[in-house]
Amino acid sequence: MKKKLANTLKFLIFFSIGASLFWITYRDQNASELIHTIKNDVNYYWILLSLFFGLLSHISRTIRWNLLIESLGKKPRTVNTFLAVMVGYFANLALPRMGEISRCGIISKYEKISFSQLVGTVVLERVLDIIMLIVFLLIALSTQFSVIANFFANNPEVSEKLSNVFTSAYTLYTLIAITLAIWLLRKKFRHTGFFKKIDQTLQNFMDGFRTIKKIENKWPFILHTVFIWVMYYLMTYICFFSFGFTSNLPALAGLTVFVMSAFGMVAPVQGGIGAWHFMVIGTLLVYLPGVNNIESMSRSFALVVHGAQTAMIIIVGALSVIALPFANRKELINNKAKA
Repeated sequence: MKKKLANTLKFLIFFSIGASLFWITYRDQNASELIHTIKNDVNYYWILLSLFFGLLSHISRTIRWNLLIESLGKKPRTVNTFLAVMVGYFANLALPRMGEISRCGIISKYEKISFSQLVGTVVLERVLDIIMLIVFLLIALSTQFSVIANFFANNPEVSEKLSNVFTSAYTLYTLIAITLAIWLLRKKFRHTGFFKKIDQTLQNFMDGFRTIKKIENKWPFILHTVFIWVMYYLMTYICFFSFGFTSNLPALAGLTVFVMSAFGMVAPVQGGIGAWHFMVIGTLLVYLPGVNNIESMSRSFALVVHGAQTAMIIIVGALSVIALPFANRKELINNKAKA
């Protein structure tokens, strides 16, 4: 009961943050004008193509995760891994970062693999994603520095919040307190059964994290890592051709919009709602200053693109939830027979 209440509160808090950002971004938007643009001024062929690129990225992430899991000496079925990945994305729409736990739980249940080891592999994946985001950011900075600088100059609250995350005294004190607590507890309770269980869990976690050293097919793993992020980029850039006002923007503009939108997705809100829109709209305004009705058109772009991507996650994620028991019907029947 307490867990459900806590999750409900988390959902409401994160949703309120996203909804507030969304409302601030669209509060003075003319609804009829927005609806007219969405109905008449969007070439949805390019939107569908962007979703295809998104699906390719999810398949590639599935294969890459399997490569990590196989380094643990396990070989999960690709269908289970794919369904778990999609359920994970679906779960992130309820609570940020809930998807990582959900997909590990699914593979642990259906493939009988240590949950903590799986979490270790997912943490490793997230580290690699951060590295790739930094790489794309560096490319954008080296080629489009003035545009990014103008964005932060026009939105000082964004740079202020990012700075506070890394320079806040509370962040430093929290890290010190956690480190001290772990050290003290380890020394005092290292011989208790409870601590040994935690220690074993941490060991399993580190085993999962260290799988990168054991990967036999390193080049496919690296290529999938790059491919995933190239597909992410194309998901954004290809949508430029859906709208007349963005169709002539160069590929590097798409790169900058993608990088800024990625930071919006990192925000602690469900599916980047509000934050993603704010970052995309703000970046397009920098690229197209003085264009008539540009703010309204940029809002339409953000709404359509994010809406399409979210709809795909909802549809494929919900179908994956339904498909999991059917895909593992034999295993479930065998488990019941053994019980």
